[in-house]
Amino acid sequence: MIPYLRKYNKFLLSLSPQRNLVYGFTVYNTIGFLLLCLPWFHNGDNRWIDNLFASTSAISTTGLLTVGTTDYFTVPGQLVLMMLFQIGGIGYMTFTTYVLLGSTHRTSNWRKKILSAAFALPDSLKLKDFIKAAVVFTIMMEVIGAILYFIAFSSEGWGFWEILYQSVFHSISAFCTAGFSLFDNGFEDYVGDGFINFITSMLAIAGSLGFIVFTDLWLTIKDKKHALSFTTKIIFFGFAILLTFGTVSLYFGEPSIVALDGATRLYAAFFQSMTAMTTVGFNTVPIGGLVLPMLFTIIFLMYVGASPSGTSGGLKITTLTAVIAYLRSKLKNCDGVQFLGRRIPEKRVAIALTTFIFYITIIFFGLLLLTHFESTHEFREIMFETLSALGTVGLSTGITGDLSFAGKCVIIALMFIGRLGVITFGLALSQSSENDEVEDADIAV
Repeated sequence: MIPYLRKYNKFLLSLSPQRNLVYGFTVYNTIGFLLLCLPWFHNGDNRWIDNLFASTSAISTTGLLTVGTTDYFTVPGQLVLMMLFQIGGIGYMTFTTYVLLGSTHRTSNWRKKILSAAFALPDSLKLKDFIKAAVVFTIMMEVIGAILYFIAFSSEGWGFWEILYQSVFHSISAFCTAGFSLFDNGFEDYVGDGFINFITSMLAIAGSLGFIVFTDLWLTIKDKKHALSFTTKIIFFGFAILLTFGTVSLYFGEPSIVALDGATRLYAAFFQSMTAMTTVGFNTVPIGGLVLPMLFTIIFLMYVGASPSGTSGGLKITTLTAVIAYLRSKLKNCDGVQFLGRRIPEKRVAIALTTFIFYITIIFFGLLLLTHFESTHEFREIMFETLSALGTVGLSTGITGDLSFAGKCVIIALMFIGRLGVITFGLALSQSSENDEVEDADIAV
């Protein structure tokens, strides 16, 4: 047994950090898929592609499903999904590293490299502090969310254990921005419930803003000498602007929301904007009924996403900010790239531009394949599904269950890439030897 373990460890050490992440998520996804295929975890026919779709959706914290959560999956199956999106939300390496830090107060360079690849940390934050804060913050927020949901659901007339189960499931799903719900129509029945709207938004925003932001805030409160990082300021600034833009647009521009009365109208506009930006995937109004301009507003917010190193997907606010700053600097013929009076390092700009280009490329090929396989659906529906999958959002216009086998495979691939991050996925595919000789090309650009 020991020789096999040594060979396995040697195999893991031979992989690059990016390939380790791909391998780790693939292993967890495979385990989840195999469990969901067992007869105790689902009702009715054993449709392996739907089980794989659900497992990938859970580990990627997306929330898209081709089958109903409560209709198709038994309670044990739902618990498997909850386990998967909990692992996917916090990161499969994070918790084990936290345990090691608690027992040995140190972690291996191998783990440090993988975690550094998984989380884009600013230089001002130490990995050790980040890991501890991430796990403690996750547990704290999910417990608070479950308690608040328990209070909110107490008026539903369910039994104690039903209320507890619903509360825990939705709290973890909301914080991990997983978008899985035990309700057939999401949160549409709670469109005017301010308390439910508040709980869900609080958890999703806390998770999506990211562990970087809250670790930074905690260190600022704990140590007066610690100043908020430039990254945190950009995230707050960008998130507030985009969330306000989305809320105002939906409040005045979406007929189904305009028709709502009083505070319910504001709740609906804010919630749909929030759910797209945080990529939590819950909805309180039918997404398929939105008018085209508002549907594209949601698409844009899903495309951007929220914060790096949080539970949300999307391009990320910091990436978009760096790209905009680069364009602005080049148009003004500036020597360096600046934003809000601060110079952005060339390395960060290069990563942002690469991410931006690669993200657009994957969207293009995703659309190309889906428009070929799903010719019976409208382009706007296919585009929405593509951005939702790659952004690990989970919102849908209602076509997910009607996808063909090939269409489901495309969405599975997009969800998996979206959770890993396009750069991590690209590096895992294109890893080359450091000793490769490269000759300069004579090309005009």
